Amino acid sequence: MEQIQETKNIGLRGVKVADTRISDVDGERGNLIYRGLNICDLVVHSTFEEVSYLLLYDHLPPAEELKKFQSALIFEREIPEVVYRFMKTMPVTSHPMDIMQAAVPILASHDPQLHDETREANFKKAIRLIAKLPAVVAAWDRIRKGKKPVHPNAELTHAGNFLYMLSGSLPNQATGRDFDICLILHAEHSFNASTFAGREVASTHAHLYASIGAALGALSGELHGGANSEVMKMLLEIGDAARVKSWVSERLQKGGKVMGMGHAVYHTEDPRATILRGICSRLADRLGDRKWLELTKAVEAATKEEFRKLKGRDIYPNVDFYSASVYYMMGIPIDLYTPVFAISRISGWTAHIIEEKFAEAQPKPELYRPDADYVGTYCGPQACPYIPIEERSK
Repeated sequence: MEQIQETKNIGLRGVKVADTRISDVDGERGNLIYRGLNICDLVVHSTFEEVSYLLLYDHLPPAEELKKFQSALIFEREIPEVVYRFMKTMPVTSHPMDIMQAAVPILASHDPQLHDETREANFKKAIRLIAKLPAVVAAWDRIRKGKKPVHPNAELTHAGNFLYMLSGSLPNQATGRDFDICLILHAEHSFNASTFAGREVASTHAHLYASIGAALGALSGELHGGANSEVMKMLLEIGDAARVKSWVSERLQKGGKVMGMGHAVYHTEDPRATILRGICSRLADRLGDRKWLELTKAVEAATKEEFRKLKGRDIYPNVDFYSASVYYMMGIPIDLYTPVFAISRISGWTAHIIEEKFAEAQPKPELYRPDADYVGTYCGPQACPYIPIEERSK
């Protein structure tokens, strides 16, 4: 009988659970590859729409195919009226990630192809979700502030349209392009926690919307998608570059973490962090205010220095570190940072779920079903005797 490798207590790190054609993370060299293409090339030459097509269909689209794909996304941008009505019933204190996750089954119920499990139908469901989730996020932010939702603008790009629906104003073209790059950077990252959650649910033959609901739940935690908002809270708490060294030193010496620093896979700088540092600098120059750029850079430098003293090794920023100050300078509310992550990662999630459902690559389990060692109570070789309630002591 084949021996099962002991993999407890390591968060499945290094455990290969399936093959994938979608992306590769090279933690040693600091490379991120989408369908064979380096992320550093994609942010220069592509748009989020083109990258979404690439992730779904496994190739860059010819011009006519890209035009059709963009048109399909624009056509599907509007959300059903019932979603607006649902949001208006919710407490304004509800977290945007909870609203987003709750909206997904409502969108599912209004998808005419919900239970059509053909490959083509799943591509169409993916397009609907990529198109509609930005409208959900933007509408909730306005509704909770007592404002009317802004309906989509068919003349704008996917990135520009989100900023428009959020603010009600046409975005600066350069800022719109920077946000487009942010979406590309967050679109995919192999078998991270949320992607694995979505694939695990898909392995049960649940529909695509159910899988996305699970992925959203996984993303909401502060150790995953919630990290970028925690970075911004940290920067606001520090407030001044003069306080950085003492704050970082105290945090690390007490065994705490500096959010946004370090990564489970990358052993060098996350390539997305490098690109986001550049965006952060451009935004600071555009706004004429370098406070958040300089504060973020100071925290990075102090953390590297202190970490090297304490641990004898290097630590690097991850994708969340600079995205926090980037989104802050774009005027995006802090508690929307994780939903923004989601409206980008939806393209990667849906690609993975479709791969889970239809890929011929092996090995792929029929159903993800890990095991565990029971370490609870035993009474000898058998179960413990049942004690009636009147005989139990306190």
